[in-house]
Amino acid sequence: MLEASFVNLSDRCPEDGAVSVWPAWEVQERDGATSWFHVRLAFADGARVDALAVVSDQCVSVEDVRAQPALSLDDLTVLADWIEGPLFEACGLEPGSVYEGEGEVESGGARRARPPWPRGIEGRWLVAQEYRAAQEEGVDPVLAVMCATGHSRRRSLRLISQARDAGYLTPRHARR
Repeated sequence: MLEASFVNLSDRCPEDGAVSVWPAWEVQERDGATSWFHVRLAFADGARVDALAVVSDQCVSVEDVRAQPALSLDDLTVLADWIEGPLFEACGLEPGSVYEGEGEVESGGARRARPPWPRGIEGRWLVAQEYRAAQEEGVDPVLAVMCATGHSRRRSLRLISQARDAGYLTPRHARR
C-alpha cells in the first residue's frame, strides 16, 4: 500500500518507471485523422499515472490525467518529459516536431505549441485585433481569440472583457 501523498516524479529516475502507450480510438476526417492514446506510467512501488493524449494536425495534447497517489502541480509539468518519447514513438512523430515556430527546445524550459501571449496593454490590443478580424470574416470571435491565445473559452472571454474595459472594443450593451 502506498503511503506517499504525491507521486513526486521530479524525485524519481526514468529507470524507476515504465511507460506504456496504446491506441484508444481514431476519428478519420477529410484532411487527416485525430487519434487518442492511453498512456500509463507505472512504478515498482505501485504508484501509477494514467493519461489520455490526443494527436491532431501534428499537435499532441493531454486531455485527462489520473494518478495514484495524486500528482502535485510540479509533477504535472514534469509528466510531459516522462511520457514524451514513448508517446511520440507511438504516434510516429519526431520529438520537437509539434512545437511550431520554435527551433530547439531548451532543456528545462517550458514547452508550448505557440509563443506565450503578451500581457498587459499589448495583449489586450492583440485580442481586440483578433476579435474584430473574426467578426469581419463572419466567424466566431471568441473561438478566434481562443485559437490565437491558446487559452480556454473562459480565459478568452476574460481577455475580451479586459480589451473592452481598455476601450479597444465597443461596449457589449448600450447604456441607457
